[in-house]
Amino acid sequence: MNGGLLVAGTTSDAGKSVVTAGICRWLVRQGVKVAPFKAQNMSLNSFVTREGAEIGRAQAMQAQACRIEPTALMNPVLLKPGGEQSSQVVLLGRPVGEMSARGYHGGRQQRLLGTVLDCLTELRGRYDAVICEGAGSPAEINLRRTDIVNMGIARGARLPVLVVGDIDRGGVFASFFGTLALLSPEDQDLVAGFLVNKFRGDVSLLEPGLDMLRGLTGRRTYGVLPYRHGLGIDEEDGLRVSLRGAVRESTVAPPLGEDVLRVAVCAIPLMSNFTDVDALAAEPGVVVRFVDRPEELADADLVVVPGTRGTVRALRWLRERGLADALARRAAEHRPVLGICGGFQILGEHIEDDVESRTGAVPGLGLLPVRVRFAREKTLSRPSGRALGEPVEGYEIHHGVARVTGGEAFLDGCRVGQTWGTHWHGSLESDGFRRAFLREVAAAAGRRFTPAPDTSFAALREEQLDRLGDLIEQHADTDALWRLIESGAPRGLPFIPPGAPA
Repeated sequence: MNGGLLVAGTTSDAGKSVVTAGICRWLVRQGVKVAPFKAQNMSLNSFVTREGAEIGRAQAMQAQACRIEPTALMNPVLLKPGGEQSSQVVLLGRPVGEMSARGYHGGRQQRLLGTVLDCLTELRGRYDAVICEGAGSPAEINLRRTDIVNMGIARGARLPVLVVGDIDRGGVFASFFGTLALLSPEDQDLVAGFLVNKFRGDVSLLEPGLDMLRGLTGRRTYGVLPYRHGLGIDEEDGLRVSLRGAVRESTVAPPLGEDVLRVAVCAIPLMSNFTDVDALAAEPGVVVRFVDRPEELADADLVVVPGTRGTVRALRWLRERGLADALARRAAEHRPVLGICGGFQILGEHIEDDVESRTGAVPGLGLLPVRVRFAREKTLSRPSGRALGEPVEGYEIHHGVARVTGGEAFLDGCRVGQTWGTHWHGSLESDGFRRAFLREVAAAAGRRFTPAPDTSFAALREEQLDRLGDLIEQHADTDALWRLIESGAPRGLPFIPPGAPA
């Protein structure tokens, strides 16, 4: 078998990442050797592979669904926004520079098509099947000429395409039909059909619409996936959460002790790797919120300043909103604060940035004895060690080089009183370390909170991935999906006018 499939979507956030992971987990449970692939990913949530390459966290999660190690081949192009107009371009796991959207779509992107097709070809030579994820919508008619992630990769590799639509948003039939009708005849030939995501209610009420959609397009619907809470794992973009400032979707089990532990995460601009707090949200009795006002820190037992692609910009934002003063008061009162990566840099005394923001010397919040200088070379590593008497692993992704001048050692950073800082992402996924850290936080906060002794974040992640596999196995036509992956799009699919504009 040398199969493949492109999972596209009617919109961003239609569910492409989790559907791709679900198909991967379903296939691997059938004994298929499978790998994920996303030619180009725009995300501030990234991961470091064992060979030191930076890729999107969604592809790392999908590799876990396949029960394989992630590699740079699975996400050859990663775009990390640094503002409204530009992004850092990461090619095969290494940053190659900043580029404006106009400059990237004006020529650079199209020149990368050969590179991403080579990566896909190499993966297809190693695995029985490769499940590819698109980006945004395949019907972005203004960008089709330079597309390398949706129909561009489908055409280049002759992949069948499954279009996912989020029915919870409404308008799913119009979205399916409109997406197809804005594609060229050559692109439409590869669109095999549709998959409805996040359906609530009685499927029999939906079926007449699915029949009419097939009559209009000549294409079947391969499944209707029901709405399930808590499956938004390793999302690609923190923008929706940071703007919403809402409680992260998670099931909070009752605490083991008498009290819950409240965690407030500062929703700073260009927030990156906010997935660091997932392990906290998985703990029974820990409630995690994203906040953007100083008064929201008042009842928090722990405040987390997360990573960011704009350290100086985030520092300015904290000061403008009064959050910087609130953090300083917490530190003075010995109330727990944790800074991770860019958040760690913000808590320091001094930042010298001629790389990311190009603003030069900027005073930090002065809560930790740390001086940071931004280097042009990015640090990408997978460190491990011990902290609080427990083994701990993490990964580092940063340009800022920290010089620690005091305090007590903590991972690669330091702590002063109850203010902690480190560059290590993912450290809270180490179960023993997380429990030890939460015990310290609870004691400092005066909470009668006890970490659960048997919470395994890795096991919970596996359960989530199995739930995604179950969704596909139970609610998709897996026989038809198997034929699609193995044999490609059906022949003779009708063209739906008007097609793509000339």
